[in-house]
Amino acid sequence: MKQFFQRPVVTFILRTLFYAAILLLLVYLYSYRGVGGSHFIYNEF
Repeated sequence: MKQFFQRPVVTFILRTLFYAAILLLLVYLYSYRGVGGSHFIYNEF
């Protein structure tokens, strides 16, 4: 099992999936907050 994770192809795929998951999480959090949906107190003025 240790030799499996030491292969360059496997580490490349795992790192790519890891960074893609982080990127998707950041995009999700950014869209959840919303660009125009800030919590500004004087929104109605």
